[in-house]
Amino acid sequence: MSNTQCLPAFSHQNVDWHSIDWNRCHQTVKKLQVRIAKATSRKNWRQVKKLQRMLVKSFSAKALAIRKVTENRGKKTPGVDGEIWNTPKLKWDAINTLNRKGYRPKPLKRVYIPKANGKSRPLGIPTMRDRAMQALFLLALEPVSETTADRNSYGFRPNRNCADAIEQCFVGLSRKSSAQWVLEGDIKGCFDFISHEWLIANVPMDKVILRKWLKAGFMESGSWNATEAGTPQGGIISPVLANMALDGLEAVLESHFGKKNTKASYKTKVNYVRYADDFIITGISKELLVQEVLPLVKAFMAERGLSLSKEKTLITHIEKGFDFLGQNVRKYNGKMLIKPSKKNVSTFLKGIKEYLNSHKTVPASAVIAKLNPMIRGWCNYHRWVCSAETFKYVDYRIWKMLWRWCRRIHSNRHKRWIKEKYFKTVGERNWVFSASKPKGEEVYYRLLSAARVKIDRHLKIRATANCYLPEDEQYFERLKMQRLKKSLLGNMKLWRIVERQDYQCAVCHQQFNSEDEWDIHHIVRRVDGGTDNSSNLMMLHSNCHRQLHHRT
Repeated sequence: MSNTQCLPAFSHQNVDWHSIDWNRCHQTVKKLQVRIAKATSRKNWRQVKKLQRMLVKSFSAKALAIRKVTENRGKKTPGVDGEIWNTPKLKWDAINTLNRKGYRPKPLKRVYIPKANGKSRPLGIPTMRDRAMQALFLLALEPVSETTADRNSYGFRPNRNCADAIEQCFVGLSRKSSAQWVLEGDIKGCFDFISHEWLIANVPMDKVILRKWLKAGFMESGSWNATEAGTPQGGIISPVLANMALDGLEAVLESHFGKKNTKASYKTKVNYVRYADDFIITGISKELLVQEVLPLVKAFMAERGLSLSKEKTLITHIEKGFDFLGQNVRKYNGKMLIKPSKKNVSTFLKGIKEYLNSHKTVPASAVIAKLNPMIRGWCNYHRWVCSAETFKYVDYRIWKMLWRWCRRIHSNRHKRWIKEKYFKTVGERNWVFSASKPKGEEVYYRLLSAARVKIDRHLKIRATANCYLPEDEQYFERLKMQRLKKSLLGNMKLWRIVERQDYQCAVCHQQFNSEDEWDIHHIVRRVDGGTDNSSNLMMLHSNCHRQLHHRT
């Protein structure tokens, strides 16, 4: 019996939130998105506009938009109206509110988040309805942005991430014949200064709705403030709008210095890699970058109301190295090595130190519960580069901090007593920070070791691949499967489950991504005698898991 046969039959008639057929919704939206991408590739903008209008009016798109804003990290953060959609009834009722006619977005709630340099970054929080409307129109806009995007743009795009951008840096700089000079570009206040006029004139979506979002303003200290420029950080559609404003620089550079693998490009070695508003441009000489490349970039940015940051825009020789997306890219005697940057390591260790200093009396189990996700997340980000020595160093520094934390708590105890209480021997590993489970059970929580995280080569996405075009569908299925396998490496039980399900959720039949939130579901409940064996388990998306339990 297949896994899907174990599930209850779902009604096709939608009467409430949990009766929605998500598989049908995904199929309906995806078909329209494919048609939009095809029309965009043909530059048939009239057809694009017609298909976008069809998509944003469809029930399936509205349901998926509400699901997106009620399942992400900000689902519990209200806007200026104080509303959140946290029940199935509220989500279901919200579907009928996503209409273009009579829609007026409310001002954003302005908050500030700290930056690494000590400054603050403004963040605009829309209301739930405005977030859902942005998610709805994003479903229609993203096929266009993906089709027209720069090949080597990797930020805020589906199936692309920082590791892809770093791998592209390696491709463009690692050979003996590669460029030796790098222009490190950083756009000053990118989200705050993008020209509204440029966006309205050049972004192919409903101009009336776009203008309303851009001119909605924000509330701060009880007063309304107008927005004359920029697309506020915090909006779901803002990253795509920023990407579309920055797309086109790669084509400008190619028109002046030649496309890749042409004679002109071999002479100048100008290559471009961008992640969000951070980018690098390589060149054969410093003079080329200063006299020819930099003026082109400044003119391109000025057209969109943007400018480069003088402090962060630098020209560096590859032997000296540069930091990009938390990694240090540098050649050592002609050999390219990419390592975690010193600044990134220092920031990570500082966060752990601040936690230990502010939690001097919590039990060791709470410390492990807090530090393990921090260590796992940081190591997973850096596991694709030359991080082995850095991971060992991080382990040593964490051990030193934990030893001081233990000594401070038990200042009247001998070192041997502290060692026996908190630091155990596990296999060949000594001094493993541990904590017994409650009620004195002889089972221990263990602190993760960064040095034991496997270093692996990242599987870079093909630059020209488009997840909305049918010819690339099989490629993305293989890519998602391979990345999912890497993310589950080390947990063979989960890997057997997802492999048995053909890498798909058993409810909505959508392929899992390594970034998805998922739950483990017992086919036969444990209260009914079910076991934890892999044959009695299946992986489901978190929303699908709740839907399944609601129906049983």
